[in-house]
Amino acid sequence: MKLGNIMIFGDSYSTYEGYIPKGYAVYYSGHRDALPDIFDVKDTWWGRMLETTDAVLVQNNSWSGSTIGYTGYNNSDCSHSSSFIYRFEKMLDEGFFARNQIDTLFVFGGTNDSWSGAPLGELKYDGIEEQELFCVLPAISHFAKRLAAELHDTKIIFIGNCDIKDEITDAMKTVCEHYGHTYVGLNEIDKINGHPTELGMAQICDQILANIN
Repeated sequence: MKLGNIMIFGDSYSTYEGYIPKGYAVYYSGHRDALPDIFDVKDTWWGRMLETTDAVLVQNNSWSGSTIGYTGYNNSDCSHSSSFIYRFEKMLDEGFFARNQIDTLFVFGGTNDSWSGAPLGELKYDGIEEQELFCVLPAISHFAKRLAAELHDTKIIFIGNCDIKDEITDAMKTVCEHYGHTYVGLNEIDKINGHPTELGMAQICDQILANIN
């Protein structure tokens, strides 16, 4: 599969200092006191992908600790800050997608929606109210729907982490099938403190490419 111009919507797994928008929380930096850390951007999963494919990174829109839906850690309200949904709508309003051709969009999220204990809610496709976006399953469905509605010529690929709630994994698979997106589920990734090591990053890249090719 030709990836072309790519963009990433992600959380800590996809961050690297200096490669995400200013003001976004970062995890991997090359100088963390605690493991794991990645000491060269080329060793991130997406850095490896750039090295081995035709992909050109247009933007890495990743924010450490971010959720797809509106509920963050400690029941915080992320409806106008770090949530994937808000970040996407803000970029639309600012004309980012009108100015930039994105051939492939990777959505690597759901981990913090699982770890934060956000309410799951009910998976549905229509009639989702704004308040329901504070629940994980309708938020995932809504986000997938908005991507399909706005990015007609973009290949959308959802990456599902291992070791998260089955309900979230199942919802991602279901909404991807419903809206024609690609779903890639990860398996047995090497991690420390829940985050990929250098080996884990290589495994992520390899598993994504094996699935989409």
